[in-house]
Amino acid sequence: MTTSPERRYADRIEGFSERHPLAIDVVLVMSLMGCGVLGSMLTLPGADPPDRDKAAVVLLGVSCLALLKHRTHPRTALVVSAACGVTVVALGYLLTPLLLAPVMAALYWLAVLADRRATRVYGITTLVAVIVAAAISDSMDHLSLLLRTIGPLFWLMLPLAAGTMTRLRRAYLAAVQARAEHAERTREEEARLRVTEERMRIARELHDVVAHHMALANAQAGTAAHLALTSPEQTKAILTDLTGTTSSALRELKATLGLLRQNGDPDSAPLEPSPGLARLPELVSACASAGLKVTLTTEGEPRHLSPGVDLTAFRIVQEALTNVAKHASTAAAHVRFAYTGSRLMITVSNDGPVAADAVDPVDPVDAAAAGEATQGRGFGVMGMRERARSIGGDLCAGHRPEGGFEVTTALPLQPYDAED
Repeated sequence: MTTSPERRYADRIEGFSERHPLAIDVVLVMSLMGCGVLGSMLTLPGADPPDRDKAAVVLLGVSCLALLKHRTHPRTALVVSAACGVTVVALGYLLTPLLLAPVMAALYWLAVLADRRATRVYGITTLVAVIVAAAISDSMDHLSLLLRTIGPLFWLMLPLAAGTMTRLRRAYLAAVQARAEHAERTREEEARLRVTEERMRIARELHDVVAHHMALANAQAGTAAHLALTSPEQTKAILTDLTGTTSSALRELKATLGLLRQNGDPDSAPLEPSPGLARLPELVSACASAGLKVTLTTEGEPRHLSPGVDLTAFRIVQEALTNVAKHASTAAAHVRFAYTGSRLMITVSNDGPVAADAVDPVDPVDAAAAGEATQGRGFGVMGMRERARSIGGDLCAGHRPEGGFEVTTALPLQPYDAED
């Protein structure tokens, strides 16, 4: 954005005026006093000036001294200047812009500092008084009434228009500055919210990857150690599955960390696709190698899921099965998908008794549903609920009356903002 040299000089003058107001006022008053005295000496060709020089100088001096209070009392300064100016014109002095200089300055400062209603009332009153004084003055008897009135009207309208433009410009600059400050505050707040949301998303993703694979690896290693002497072939198969589990964990960690390292460079390594329900057979196989038998059932016609819903559904099932493997004293779990209307219902349950720490987080909703007040430290159910709500779904978890634990979630087939 470029600024003209005139505007830059005007801004510098305004800045200096704000820093040294008294010095500026004194200089202006002296200049206006000189203009007024010079104007009192002007006459029309062939006319003699009135023999009242001292009275005119005194009135003009009072008019200029009143302008020293224009910053705090603009209305009073205008009234005093206008009264003195009208008196000087009524005494027979020739009405010129130099003679009206103090009144014009007072009108300008009134338009800048006062509100619009005060500017209209005091400005119109001053215009009428000066025009009436010019109409009855003896110094311009040979001029028509139109010429007597149009000149003062034009001269006094100029400072009013200039002052109004200055006031509007200051208001515009103040509004622009206020909007810029508000935008800056909003930008910083939005940036903080985005950082917080991104941290929570990364934490959920890392928790799902690490907790699931490490829980399966721990279960597989424990099973292999238990069967090492009695069933070497089965132990070998479990250890092979353990290698696959750790490899899968490393791949997902690499993909997650690779996403964090992306800087928009087109030459950077491509990212792996996000996991979805297509990887359920791999998940079921990994759970089976850890000693957990998973049964999958589907109700309704399967539909195409958006990437966000697909990832959310997979992560919820993954975390729910991880909790079953970690906490439930059972070797079987049931996963049910139901496509109803515009929503996908997912239920993960087990039939065995649930340990005291079956509920991962201490969440009021989960505690009420489970009927317990344990002080757990995990974030599994809380992370599942956050994932569901992030795409407009809902999730509840708790003990079943017939025993076991159940996680139920309803996800929209097309994600949307939960607040909308």
